[in-house]
Amino acid sequence: MAGKQGITLAIIAFAVYIVGGIGCFGGIVMIAFMKGRNLWGWGDARTIGYLFLFVGLCLSILGVLLMRIFRNRGL
Repeated sequence: MAGKQGITLAIIAFAVYIVGGIGCFGGIVMIAFMKGRNLWGWGDARTIGYLFLFVGLCLSILGVLLMRIFRNRGL
C-alpha cells in the first residue's frame, strides 16, 4: 500500500511540475505576442501573461520540491 501511495504522490508532484512549465511558457508567449489584446474579457493578455508566468514558476518550484521530499522521505 505504501508503494502505491508513493507512486501516486510522485505522479501528482510531476503533474504540478508539468502544469507549471506549461503555464510559464504560455505566459511568455502572451507577453511577447499578444500585447494590447483583450483575452476573453479578462483583461489585457500581456497582464494575464505575467500572471501565468509567475504562477507557473511557483508551481514548477513546488513540483520540484514535492518530488525531492517524496523521494527522500521514502513515501
